[in-house]
Formats: sequence, structure tokens, C-alpha cells
Amino acid sequence: MPIISKYSNQEVEQIIAELLATLKKNNASAELSLMCLGNAASIIIKDNFPKQTREQIAESFSAALKDAAK
Repeated sequence: MPIISKYSNQEVEQIIAELLATLKKNNASAELSLMCLGNAASIIIKDNFPKQTREQIAESFSAALKDAAK
């Protein structure tokens, strides 16, 4: 069953392009890029979700990342 997003593909692709352009502009290696994106994800989770749901959000995010990496 396909997942229906409330965000358009165009919106998502534009933000990803901007993130990647920033990393490229700063000559960030793959390792540094992943570190920065991981830290950003952690900050987003801490700043936007109640403490009691953060672990589940992080687990769901991790599972989605693992699936995307296959």
C-alpha cells in the first residue's frame, strides 16, 4: 500500500536540493554530511516532539532510513 504524503514531491525535492547544495558548497565529505544531517534530525526531534514520543519517532525514522538504504 503506497504511503500518501501531505507534502508534494516538488516541495520535498526542492528542500533536499537546497540541503545538498549547502553541503556541496561547504565541501562536506560524505561522513561530515551524514553527521550534520543526523545532528539536524536529532535537533528536529528534540525541538518538535514531546519527550515521551521522541524514542518512537527516532525508531520510525531509523527504520525508514534502513529501508531506503537497501
